Amino acid sequence: MAGLLRQSVFGRLAGYEDVNDAERLCRDPAMRWVVGDRAISGYAASASQMGRFETKWLCRAENLAALADLPGQWIDKVHQRRWPKTIVLDMDSSESPTYGEQEGSAYNGHFGCTCYHPLFVFNQFGDLERCVLRPGNVHSADGWRAMLEPVIARYRGSVKRLYFRGDAAFGNPEMYEYLEAEGIGYTIRLPANRLLQDRIGYLLKRPVGRPPYEVRRYYASFSYQAQSWNKSRHVVAKVEWHPGELYPRVGFIVSNLPRSAEGIVAFYNQRGTCEQHIKEGKNAIKWTRLSCRTFAANAVRLQLHALAYNLGNFMRALAMPKTAEPWSLTSLREKLIKIGAKVVSHGRYVTFQMAEVAVPRQMFADILGLIARLRAPPAPA
Repeated sequence: MAGLLRQSVFGRLAGYEDVNDAERLCRDPAMRWVVGDRAISGYAASASQMGRFETKWLCRAENLAALADLPGQWIDKVHQRRWPKTIVLDMDSSESPTYGEQEGSAYNGHFGCTCYHPLFVFNQFGDLERCVLRPGNVHSADGWRAMLEPVIARYRGSVKRLYFRGDAAFGNPEMYEYLEAEGIGYTIRLPANRLLQDRIGYLLKRPVGRPPYEVRRYYASFSYQAQSWNKSRHVVAKVEWHPGELYPRVGFIVSNLPRSAEGIVAFYNQRGTCEQHIKEGKNAIKWTRLSCRTFAANAVRLQLHALAYNLGNFMRALAMPKTAEPWSLTSLREKLIKIGAKVVSHGRYVTFQMAEVAVPRQMFADILGLIARLRAPPAPA
């Protein structure tokens, strides 16, 4: 089973997101060495074997639950090398368009398409902590507690500071109370209303004088309690006047951080990287390819794509030299993983001869050196 899982994950990382691709990959020399065992001298799993593995065996409830916990277990192993003192969690939802009669797909008015509506949690390093597939017509924050609780339980007591960032979809009192009870700092976008705008009415008047050529930003900080809240909370407002625009851009953030208004806004704005990570998952890993008929099978496919994404992100963070820092996951896949090579088989070993067009010799040697350092030292005799 381990070999089948490796073939599923590494195949997706290399850009082969469909089970049908196993017809070619089962004969690929590199994939056979990745799978290991008898596949080295024979063949890896065929398309029918991979189909039964993903749509039958992994679809069992206990196996799908274990698969959902696997990204967190991988992240913990990476952190054991150097455990972080601070963890920042970003939660966001996205759409996975569907084009058939997939179970659970529905029209979503926000995205304007028939889709699934998965939910993701990333950390500040770009690792995907946890994800879940949801029907297309659910609210963006639906099931947030079941997603967040296992992640927080893993970090409880092991990190000094834990933070959470979310957009306006997660601005509900249940979320605030849960995070406060766990001692987690948070910044969450707050939907605007008439009461909030009245509190900053003095900032919504157009500045006197000739309109400037640069953006003017103003901040306000005040205490506010909505009718559904059990207490008042700290709210920060940001007002931006852009050249050529008649009305200002206004945003509100609720937070429990002891920082200035500018500091809270700056910290919240960094959650934009979460949307970039989702785009990388869509473009490089193709985790929107959820084309199975049943909902459980598509949930399995999303979890396998999540493992492939994390594997690529670990490689980018731990096994790539500084010269490759600007590489995206797409560049890493096209230049290093999904690349042609001449295979020379000998009696005791196999040699892969690669061109230096994409990866120079020195860079490849540096990559191999970094990978060698990740291996556990041999046990003492």
